Amino acid sequence: MDATSEPAPRRRRVGVIGVLGEVLLTGGALVLLFLGWQMWWNDAITGAQQSAAASDLSLDWQEQARAHGDGATDDLADEIVVEDGMEPPPVDEGAHPYGEAFAVMYVPRFGADSQRTIAEGTGLDVLNSVDLGVGHYEGTQMPGAVGNFAIAAHRSAYGGGMHEIDRLRLGDGIFIQTADGWYTYRFRDLEYVTPDTVGVLAPVPHRPDLAPTDRIITLTSCNPLYSTAERIIAYGVLESWRPASAGPPDEIAAAVAEWGR
Repeated sequence: MDATSEPAPRRRRVGVIGVLGEVLLTGGALVLLFLGWQMWWNDAITGAQQSAAASDLSLDWQEQARAHGDGATDDLADEIVVEDGMEPPPVDEGAHPYGEAFAVMYVPRFGADSQRTIAEGTGLDVLNSVDLGVGHYEGTQMPGAVGNFAIAAHRSAYGGGMHEIDRLRLGDGIFIQTADGWYTYRFRDLEYVTPDTVGVLAPVPHRPDLAPTDRIITLTSCNPLYSTAERIIAYGVLESWRPASAGPPDEIAAAVAEWGR
């Protein structure tokens, strides 16, 4: 051996604990990736099913309107604009049993295929359903009524019916379809509250002592994403109503025509 040569470096021994730690870290990372993928994938699949179910219900109502008519003509003169002194729009007066679907919600700001079915009640069997996804708070007003039409949906699970609620902008349309026609609400503002702030559901939000005069819609969901720490609330005011025989409002007619294709 040459006296000037350097000795070979010693090989580091990896102990059992080190190997086990690396295995656990790798396994934990894989589990987290799998759970994230599963959550995203299941959310996407459920959302697509909810959208398809809402499209089917909407198309059924449109077919019924074309087949039977309701005495109205197919022009814009049949649209009722909600202003002081004007004739109020019809109100859905149905006494819907828990879990029954009675409306379809479509918010263009939420993106294509964001239509969702609204059913009576806000239990998990409604909000987690692959056919529903949006629930109406029992005891609050119905579409078109004076007071507060309040609804709820998930943001980031089971279809995420209100995933983009925080992206709403002043004047955005919130369209509610029933068997009788289309209610157009316009987004007004957002607020963030604690989960126990039930005052947002009052006919005049936060003011249960006041008699309502406006026809509003209240959308509620969890906040922030992937958390139930607080609630995000979106308010809108009724702008107009259009009978089923006149078809969907012009603003969304092209989008609605694509449903079910």
